[in-house]
Amino acid sequence: MTGLDPVTLTVIQNGLQQVCNEMDLAFSRAAFSPVIAEANDRSDGIYHAETGELIAQGDLGLPVFVGTMQYSTMAVLDKIAAGETAPPEDGDIYIVNDPYLGGTHLMDVRFVAPFFHEGELFAWLANTGHWPDIGGAVPGGFSANATEVEQEGLRLPPVKLFKKGELDREIYAIITSNIRIADQRIGDIKAQAAALTVGMRRLRTMIARYGAATVKQAIAELKQRAEQQMRAKIAGIPDGTYEGEAVVDSDGVVDAPLFVRLKVTKRDGELHFDLSGSSPPCLGPMNSVIATTRSSIYLAMKHIFPEVPINAGTFAPLRIDDPEGTFLYAKYPRPVSGCAAEVSQRIAEAVFAALVEAIPERVTAAPAGSSGNFALGGWDPARERAYVMYQISGGGYGGGAELDGLSNGCSTIGISKTPPIEVVEQVYPILFEKYALREGSGGAGERRGGFGVDYTVRLRRGEARASFVMDHGRVGPQGVLGGRDGAPNRVTVWRAGEPYVPPHLSKDQGIAVKAGDRVEVSTPGGGGYGDPQARDPALVARDVRRGYYTPTQALELFGVALGQNGEVDMPATAAARRAAAE
Repeated sequence: MTGLDPVTLTVIQNGLQQVCNEMDLAFSRAAFSPVIAEANDRSDGIYHAETGELIAQGDLGLPVFVGTMQYSTMAVLDKIAAGETAPPEDGDIYIVNDPYLGGTHLMDVRFVAPFFHEGELFAWLANTGHWPDIGGAVPGGFSANATEVEQEGLRLPPVKLFKKGELDREIYAIITSNIRIADQRIGDIKAQAAALTVGMRRLRTMIARYGAATVKQAIAELKQRAEQQMRAKIAGIPDGTYEGEAVVDSDGVVDAPLFVRLKVTKRDGELHFDLSGSSPPCLGPMNSVIATTRSSIYLAMKHIFPEVPINAGTFAPLRIDDPEGTFLYAKYPRPVSGCAAEVSQRIAEAVFAALVEAIPERVTAAPAGSSGNFALGGWDPARERAYVMYQISGGGYGGGAELDGLSNGCSTIGISKTPPIEVVEQVYPILFEKYALREGSGGAGERRGGFGVDYTVRLRRGEARASFVMDHGRVGPQGVLGGRDGAPNRVTVWRAGEPYVPPHLSKDQGIAVKAGDRVEVSTPGGGGYGDPQARDPALVARDVRRGYYTPTQALELFGVALGQNGEVDMPATAAARRAAAE
């Protein structure tokens, strides 16, 4: 292959990225649900016409969807090849949310559309949006006690929701007959379809400017170069086998931890990932489908090497053994509502824990690692309509070789953020009584972890049911290289003035609440990096002045004593460090 000139290649690379970015923005701006419009729980991408492999994905989309949309596009192609789904025509859009067909959980609904150029299938455009409800046992779909996927909601194989540009009213009726707040879904469906239309328009403009042959050549070369860049990064990892472990609180049904046990072997310029030592399939909804398991490893490596561009070539040197017989290879009818938002982050945490010894300058301590899934569904008597509120929340990032962890950062798996509380209060009958940094939650270290958040939500009117699928309630995000763990997740529901703590700490469903009841959540802080006694005393003093830690915590955690005016008392600091060493 004759390489393109670097300028043209770079322009096309950025052009493909911009197509996806514009799809992301169009999706969020047109969506009805705050979880998409404000929290940006969605993603868009371009995929290969014949293989379904990733060509480009937007900077503004969830990283966990990088791999899963690739596999769901492949699943659509497989169904078409098998004659189980009608072949594509211009204007068609397939809908699919089946988690076992390259998916995550049922609430992540994927649209896949063919893109034709001069009558030839040139590529596929796809996106994913988190619908606030997909039916099932509880509002919001996060059934913490589900034991089979049917309890989690409506499962859709690849079918054409749009045919030659027209919405199939019969399929739409089937969907809306099986979900809550069905009358509101048309807004998200049209937004999701419109985003793909925007992408097609922009891609046509690019092809008209550079020619289809040149764009195809650039796509092939970009894939090759991404693989080369990832291999170059892997070359910096010493040969050997590295082990990491992460803990899931419970599966929501059996109150016992699940373990992600990972071995990463560097050999022959590639990384091999072995998860076979992980816990067996679980009864509750914390099983992970294989597409999510693979994508979790991809996104972890993207965190470690963020400068490597993202396409199918990036994944080529990452060899993942299928973890058959574990909870990380879910098969029908295993429930999976917690896989994308929670288990995926434990997998990424295990990757970080395994590689931090090998490349400590690249890997951080564990982040909060929970999306903080909180669903509240009920009836608003003032507006005389039902609602389902889906709340996600940030937490602390782990400390790293150069910097402290970020506070109130988005989850490991994506850029989704808490919707503005003013917007949420306008849409739903709730009031945020508190939203603040969770002081002291960051794990102590030479570079401390970032802080989680404390928030309190009160139901203003009516009755509702609350459900939670969170994690890191049993143990906090792990510190590394001598750093301490971050603070664990905490959930308390106050009903008629009496506290209720879920037996599984971070998971429960269908908790009845009435007007005046409130929910309190404290999200995890990030793990600490390095020996806390090695932290610069001036940084400890600064954190105390800001209220992050108390003077007592400064002495106990970091061995730093402060004077009455907040200055570092160096003699006392040295004495405390000597005592700790002894």
